[in-house]
Amino acid sequence: MREVLLLCWRDTGHPQGGGSERYLEQVGAQLAARGVKVTLRTAHYRGARRREHVDGIHISRGGGRYTVYPRALAAIALGRLGIGALRGLRPDTVIDTQNGIPFFAGAVADAPSVVLVHHGHREQWPVAGRLVGRIGWWIESRLSPRAHRDNQYLTVSLPSAEELATLGVNRSRIAVVRNGAEPVPVDAPTGAAHTRAPRPRVVVLSRLVPHKQIEDALSAVARLRASIPGLHVDIVGGGWWAENLRAYAEELRIADAVTFHGHVDEVRKHELLAGAWVHVLPSRKEGWGLAVIEAAQHGVPTVGYRSSRGLTDSIVDGVTGVLVDDVAHLTEAVGELLDDHAGRTVMGEKARARAREFSWEQTGNGVYEVLAAVARGERVAGLVAPPAER
Repeated sequence: MREVLLLCWRDTGHPQGGGSERYLEQVGAQLAARGVKVTLRTAHYRGARRREHVDGIHISRGGGRYTVYPRALAAIALGRLGIGALRGLRPDTVIDTQNGIPFFAGAVADAPSVVLVHHGHREQWPVAGRLVGRIGWWIESRLSPRAHRDNQYLTVSLPSAEELATLGVNRSRIAVVRNGAEPVPVDAPTGAAHTRAPRPRVVVLSRLVPHKQIEDALSAVARLRASIPGLHVDIVGGGWWAENLRAYAEELRIADAVTFHGHVDEVRKHELLAGAWVHVLPSRKEGWGLAVIEAAQHGVPTVGYRSSRGLTDSIVDGVTGVLVDDVAHLTEAVGELLDDHAGRTVMGEKARARAREFSWEQTGNGVYEVLAAVARGERVAGLVAPPAER
């Protein structure tokens, strides 16, 4: 395999970029390290360059939140004619990232498509408004499975694969390659007894958007303050919902117990994780939950929702973290972990041991395996795991 085109509506530099974008770029970097020519087409945003070369990936940007899709298709079509930003591009395969809506690259690309889906967006579409939400869900649940009925699908967890199957995607075309994880930076601390905050500290590592339901973590802290003196929560990450969360903290009268750190660099992120006692991820929906593994690298267990689907794969319930069903249960689980030093430590160390099983190199190898098969005209099904797991 010589060349790959990656399509995604955002990149990691985008103000609203997150875990799905990180997955794609890490895969791209791993492919580039193998000698594959990798091009990423994504949206443009304020301060970004139209063209850039990062980690071996040629990045081409154009279009905005909605226009990124037609602009990308036009760029591919013109590129085949030797015109524009993608001229000369001759990919063996195209990864068409479906963040709710795919690019439908097969309409213009002269290469087979692999549809990358982190999770379904049924629960998130209402945020876009009633009309847009209904159209978006119809595209995701009806049009896309039909348009891609012969294409390979790629997803990041077994629950997401099940979700695709319920939408009519044949299981024989759904490959699962789990997220990797980067090592803790050498100049950052790794969670241990001496790095933990002296008083109870909960951390939430997430984009600040409605479907992450960070309000539930704030509600839990508000309920627990009376019984756990000195309890504090660190909200790590940024997003357009931040002011609403600050207002909610004020409404709950816990503003003094909450620190909104916004976007931080990798070292600072790991410092905050190393100091935490418990990580809370109350997201409505996750494909996998990369933050679970990042917290686990520091021996910090995660409490999250079973209904999020993806967390049932990244969290081993009762072993590396706790899966709960509602805010009351979340509050109870967080309180019990904060009160039980020995139990929390054992669970955290089991989480740390599992985190060692994941790397971006393994993820890149798995995706390469899928892409190479597709380039040969084959299809891949099930978990594409490292050799030790097979």
